[in-house]
Amino acid sequence: MAQPQRLVVLISGRGSNMEALLQAAQRRRWAARWGAQVVAVLSNRPQAQGLQVAAQHGVATEVVDHQAYPSREAFDAALAQAIDAHQPTLVLLAGFMRVLGAGFVARYQGRLLNIHPSLLPAFAGLNTHARALQAGCEVAGATVHWVDEGLDSGAIVAQAVVPVLPADTPETLGQRVLAAEHRLYPRAVERLLAAGL
Repeated sequence: MAQPQRLVVLISGRGSNMEALLQAAQRRRWAARWGAQVVAVLSNRPQAQGLQVAAQHGVATEVVDHQAYPSREAFDAALAQAIDAHQPTLVLLAGFMRVLGAGFVARYQGRLLNIHPSLLPAFAGLNTHARALQAGCEVAGATVHWVDEGLDSGAIVAQAVVPVLPADTPETLGQRVLAAEHRLYPRAVERLLAAGL
């Protein structure tokens, strides 16, 4: 029998991508098919709405408040300790709004996945939808990628394309891209699970 696949999800806010992962895990029976389950959801913000959502799904939650640490390195170390307590196979960033240091990224090399609201390598970083509109793009989208030491620069795992409509604002485009993210991230994780990571 295959080794259990233990997934830890990191969030900073409402956790909609995390909820999409939890719903897919239940609906598509990840535990039965691949021995996979989300074992914990961690947040750097105590007020993150996604913590309540995770708890409602019966998933363990924990806060590692970045404001409680004197440096990025100290926070990264505390976060890594909290993650390692769950012995994860994969660490999934789902709206986790902290830049992680090189040491942290190296610790989880090949196990740290992120979803970003643009068609990388275009529009890494923030304000992706406004930048796509300003550039006159005809399509936008989302990217699941491995995390490396650069900003949204890791190897691409999967992408979803969303058309840019003539009347789009950053908000309307963002809503459609987010809906695509909710489909893309679970599918990308499933492919990795099916491939044995």
